[in-house]
Amino acid sequence: MTKNNKSVEPNIADLANGWLKSYGLDYKLEQESLNTEIDRALNDYASKNGGVGGNRPDAKLLLRDKNSVAYPILIEYKGYKDRLVKLDGDGKIANKTAKNTSDFKNINSYAVNGAVHYANALLHYTSYTDIIAIGMTGYKDVYGKLQHSIGVYFVSKSNFGIGQKIDDYTDFSFLKKENFDEFIEKVKRLQLSQEEIDKLKEQREREIDASLVKLNNDIYQNEKGLGENDRVYLVAASIIATLGIPNKVAALEKSDLKSSDEEGNRDGDIILRKIKAFLNEKQLPQEKKDLIIRTLANTLTTDNINKEENGESQLKRIFTKIVDDLGIYYKIGLTTDFTGKLFNEMYNWLGFSQDKLNDVVLTPFYISTLLAKLARVDKDSYVWDFATGSAGLLVASMNEMLIDAKNKIKSPEELAKKSAAIKANQLLGLEILPSVYMLAILNMILMGDGSSNILNKDSLKDFDGNYGFGNTDKKFPATAFVLNPPYSAAGNGMIFVERALSMMSKGYAAIIIQNSAGSGKAIEYNKKILKHSTLLASIKMPIDLFIGKSSVQTNVYVFRVGEAHHKDCTVKFIDFSNDGYTRSNRKKASCNLKDTDRARERYQEIVDLVQFGKKKLNIFTENEYYEANIDPENGADWNKTAPIDTKPTLDDFKKTVSDYLAWEVSCLLKRQDKENDRLGK
Repeated sequence: MTKNNKSVEPNIADLANGWLKSYGLDYKLEQESLNTEIDRALNDYASKNGGVGGNRPDAKLLLRDKNSVAYPILIEYKGYKDRLVKLDGDGKIANKTAKNTSDFKNINSYAVNGAVHYANALLHYTSYTDIIAIGMTGYKDVYGKLQHSIGVYFVSKSNFGIGQKIDDYTDFSFLKKENFDEFIEKVKRLQLSQEEIDKLKEQREREIDASLVKLNNDIYQNEKGLGENDRVYLVAASIIATLGIPNKVAALEKSDLKSSDEEGNRDGDIILRKIKAFLNEKQLPQEKKDLIIRTLANTLTTDNINKEENGESQLKRIFTKIVDDLGIYYKIGLTTDFTGKLFNEMYNWLGFSQDKLNDVVLTPFYISTLLAKLARVDKDSYVWDFATGSAGLLVASMNEMLIDAKNKIKSPEELAKKSAAIKANQLLGLEILPSVYMLAILNMILMGDGSSNILNKDSLKDFDGNYGFGNTDKKFPATAFVLNPPYSAAGNGMIFVERALSMMSKGYAAIIIQNSAGSGKAIEYNKKILKHSTLLASIKMPIDLFIGKSSVQTNVYVFRVGEAHHKDCTVKFIDFSNDGYTRSNRKKASCNLKDTDRARERYQEIVDLVQFGKKKLNIFTENEYYEANIDPENGADWNKTAPIDTKPTLDDFKKTVSDYLAWEVSCLLKRQDKENDRLGK
């Protein structure tokens, strides 16, 4: 700004605060306290200038609607004509750079951007999930009269903290007591399109990746004396302790940890008590609660991690890092495999000593969703996974089930009952590795608590097909099977498939596995499978699907369960090598997965092709889609491709002759040019 273009912020603040006062509202100015929870959140969050702490909205208040729901109102003033709001190319608040880091220049310079930044502090560090962010700026016109403009945005868990414009306003009278309920009704009617939701999820997931890299690098470099499992358990414990349950269990705050050496009041003891309270309210089976507490206690109660040094225990320091770096992402409830990302990142940075032995390669979230759709998961499905890892496949299946229920059930009461039944009774996962099992439990708790039947068992030796908790004398009535098995297991992992499908009477299955399982490495298992299940499709996946983790060629196999494969059954062979995504494995990249060729549409077309056949060909060609039979007694013919016709056509002959003549003419012209040059023409 030039020296002649002076800020009129004091005039704007005086005008706006005058409105608030005239409405009889109990507002607080920049230096005043609103409440301890909000004050602490604003202080803990990165400031508008990029430093640590010290966020101070110009005005703030807490208003309640007719249902006594409290809404924090955060207001930021500026004093220049063009400083109301800065939007990105998608029309959203531009508070992030292209690298998904905070754009503090915009946050500091624009009124709405600053207010939305403050609102995200509350999403990150408080129990408030719906916040109103208001920006106001202005200038003096040529007559010296004060002109102003206002931006009013809704920042919420439901819109991933990005902020949605509510409406245009010329003053703050929508905050008056007699107008506030109508204003909140308007807020509740705000909706994001599915396309907007998908974009915001992708953006948030890129941010999560960056935050996980930062967190894991920090812990690996600076926190010594921790084993691999300890790191997993500390993250799980910290997240569970800070989730909280409204009106029942307060979320653990950083300030609650005192780094005391007093027996029973060490930081680990405090975290454990909070976890116990949380699990009790979640009404998990007692056996499962005991297992979780026992597992986490082994790490949380060790002397070294609780020992106070320089006024702080190592446990409090790690807890603080986890909450600061990850809090906003798991608190806004992303429907993605959050802990799968977390676990993969830990593998990257911590180099688990048992990585090769464990043979753990977690499934990308979009592949998990693909498998759930190929297994035709709906609201009435009963889904199980015999090598569940961090439960990414079950999370994806649960999401598909809940979406289907929401689309088909129009009674809110019935929908709530069905959603609870899905989470409690219609999912079952088995994971033998204790550290991975704990991540699966955490993942399902974060995604809506479908963790009741995640079992720490060997699915090949210790599982009899029954529910693991509750109805332990009753068979789990599986109708959908999803799997990404350890490829080092017998038959490249097909032993898990044969075991699971033999325990089902009907339904569908979709597995992703090393493709050599279908071409000779699992013959006996494959022949057994085809005696009770039909191979519907074999899909060749991109070679770089697991880039950075594994370079094996994988296929997805889709089955209809309960019906033996007849030799005349048609199998759909699909080459999905080009899935529309471009992948990289650069540690410092802002995004290693880019949609460069209609990826979302391609994935949907694969689902349609498997279910409905050739008539759904659109993006893919007949060179990539081939229907043929397999021999049920072979077991090594599951990876067929479309035959290439090598017989030349008339068009091929014409093109060859044309190309030859063009070459001859080119040669003649070159010789003519050389002859002319020699003769000096």
